[in-house]
Amino acid sequence: MNGSKAMLGAAESIKAPHNVIMEDRHTLTVSGISDVDSFDEQTVIVFTEMGELTVKGEGLHINRLSLEVGEIMIEGNISSLAYSDSKPAQEGGFWSRVFR
Repeated sequence: MNGSKAMLGAAESIKAPHNVIMEDRHTLTVSGISDVDSFDEQTVIVFTEMGELTVKGEGLHINRLSLEVGEIMIEGNISSLAYSDSKPAQEGGFWSRVFR
């Protein structure tokens, strides 16, 4: 019984590969995403295993989204891609750190 739980835990810790494929600055396919933070015609923000990815451009729209597979396809006039390290928020505030 413990062996099967260990195998299940190991399977959950396997991360999907993160790939970015851009075709002619018009079509962007990203794999390894975990969630979509926000989107509009100028900006799409997604969370990936490598950090938060911000896509900027004009006339952007999400053509395909599958969170089960971890893939998104964005179309439009893409002008920039930028990553930022999204660090988990610290639990509690200042006082919780003081009274540890």
